[in-house]
Amino acid sequence: MSVLKKQKTDHIKAGPLCYCCTAVTHPPQVIGTHNGTFHCDEALAVFLLRQTSAYQGAELKRTRDPAVLDACDIVVDVGAIYDEAKQRFDHHQRGFSDVFGHGFATKLSSAGLVYKHFGKEVISNRTQVALDDPKIETLWLKMYEEFIEAIDGGDNGIPRYPEDIKPAYKSGGTSLPSRVAALNPAWNQPVDPQGMDDRFATASSLTGQEFFSKLDFYANAWLPARDILADALANSKKVADDTGKIILLEQFLPWKASPFYGRDILRSNLPYESQTQGQAIYVVYPDEMAKAWRIQAVPIAQESFESRKPLPEQWRGLRDDELTNVSGVQGGIFVHASGFIGGNHTKEGALKLAQLALTM
Repeated sequence: MSVLKKQKTDHIKAGPLCYCCTAVTHPPQVIGTHNGTFHCDEALAVFLLRQTSAYQGAELKRTRDPAVLDACDIVVDVGAIYDEAKQRFDHHQRGFSDVFGHGFATKLSSAGLVYKHFGKEVISNRTQVALDDPKIETLWLKMYEEFIEAIDGGDNGIPRYPEDIKPAYKSGGTSLPSRVAALNPAWNQPVDPQGMDDRFATASSLTGQEFFSKLDFYANAWLPARDILADALANSKKVADDTGKIILLEQFLPWKASPFYGRDILRSNLPYESQTQGQAIYVVYPDEMAKAWRIQAVPIAQESFESRKPLPEQWRGLRDDELTNVSGVQGGIFVHASGFIGGNHTKEGALKLAQLALTM
């Protein structure tokens, strides 16, 4: 069952609460940030704040006037102060070096600061899962790793890899920060303050749409997959290989795709990590379209084409009866010439290929 509950659509919502169902008994809160050129971090920070009960429907003041900022209920990305008690969340001041923690060492931007303090509430409001449910902590950490940290690093000018490595090609400028930056006016394009505020509103909405798109995926697809994988890993030791080198999936999961690999599946922070870390060599899973089973070698890294242990060289490039005769396993379909994947007509046959391959 989906983690996200179906949301009502018969009235307009502003943040996690709706105006038509909630009596407003006090003036709206005021969020402050700087004016002028805007960036991804404060655009997202403002969006996230507006998803909380405290700042839903909040007004926004974009200024560098200290007197105006002092009157704001919360200020992000300007003011040279980080003080949770005062609701001030800037990261530009000398000596600032705060990080998210939990194993993450990238210096925070205003997006990371707001997310660190308000992210769990935002996730709880979106998913309709109780704030103290362990799923919220899991999603909070996952969304930082997969979404927020890149914004923090980029805004603080922290390179992803050594600067002496020359990229083989340009990135194409399709990142979220680059799309936010493109919403600023060109150098020779006149715009008034209201026009800049309108552009910022568009940027903030853009970052929020991307944030919720990622969150919805992790809540509705990734979390359920983790539960299935946990069961599969436990069961695989009983029916496939007691050392954990073969993982048997009874249903297809995109186990090698970006969100599922890395920390999250075969060498992950899941509860079963200590039993399987670094051990998985082959994954056996059904190919429902072909009405067959696949055996796939685990790559050495998420984006690598190199396998930890390719299928045996003497099987590679063989098909059907020839593969069956050479391997000694009935039902052979194929083994790829590189040895990264193979197929068999039955689950038992695919498992037998995996078990044999471990010994060769």
